[in-house]
Amino acid sequence: MQTVVKGLAAMAIAFAGTTAAQSEDVQEVNWGLLAVESQENLMARWGPVIEAVEEKSGLKINPFFATDYTGVIEAMRFKKVDVVLYGNKSAMTAVDRAGAEVFAQMIETDGSRGYHSILVTRKDNDTINSLEDVLATCGDKSLNFGIGDPQSTSGFLVPTTFIFAANDINPRDCFKTVRNASHEANLLTVANNQIDVATANNRALHFRLRKNNPEAADKIKEIWRSPLIAADPLAWRADLDESIKSKLYFAIMGLGRLGDPERIQAERTALQNGGFMGFVPSSNSQLLPFREMEANKQILQVKSDETMSDEEKEAKIKELNAVIAEVRELVKQIPNM
Repeated sequence: MQTVVKGLAAMAIAFAGTTAAQSEDVQEVNWGLLAVESQENLMARWGPVIEAVEEKSGLKINPFFATDYTGVIEAMRFKKVDVVLYGNKSAMTAVDRAGAEVFAQMIETDGSRGYHSILVTRKDNDTINSLEDVLATCGDKSLNFGIGDPQSTSGFLVPTTFIFAANDINPRDCFKTVRNASHEANLLTVANNQIDVATANNRALHFRLRKNNPEAADKIKEIWRSPLIAADPLAWRADLDESIKSKLYFAIMGLGRLGDPERIQAERTALQNGGFMGFVPSSNSQLLPFREMEANKQILQVKSDETMSDEEKEAKIKELNAVIAEVRELVKQIPNM
């Protein structure tokens, strides 16, 4: 942390010398926001943070709303957005397809660098109290299941890896119906008794829903929790103007750290209201463990693909195992700091 602050102090000196010269030519940045909840709730959380970044950077920040991960990734690919707080899964796709580059990582409200995928059901459902209870129903396919957006880390990739791939189960073979939706939609449909079990994450349930709809949150119980997932990566377009990158980096890393006591307190309050404590430096190496998860997910899909011959399956699985071996080697060489 001291290294971050010292670096920011040096950057602040250089930044101060350029602000006056650039003040007549204000640069604009489009900040992509994933509308997993209402725009009103989203701006209540993000508005003060964006205002703080504007004030610190001298940039004009324009919020850009996308209804799902694919929408915000495509917006970055076509240069309609410049900065996005992705999940790790969607960040992988954005790096591969949209020219994104991870430069920061969220700090959770408790100071940790991660969160958890969860499975939930209604609190009054006495027959389902654990993951084992859920999997025990696979034989009769009696449950309606809600899973996340295919680009969601905690809603889709992590449960696919740690629940279904780990047990060699295809969700379509286990449940009566399987529906893809956002965390908020999954939680609300469980609360409203429209589906039996769903994925989400602990932030969506215990922070956002508890704050925005406590009555619904009170109807839900958590029945499974994943290992720790690395906190969300913040990414910009790799080809973004270097002067904009410098201003953004200075402003974002300095949130709640640099300034007079009143400013620091105001920024920390804005961050906490947003559901996190700030950001630390990161890079694309943060995504390597999730690339291994993605490969394992694809192996599960290949094994259950009835359109492929045994020889095709063997070749594809060999290819995916090679990807896993490469990723593991990269993790050894350049682990995320």
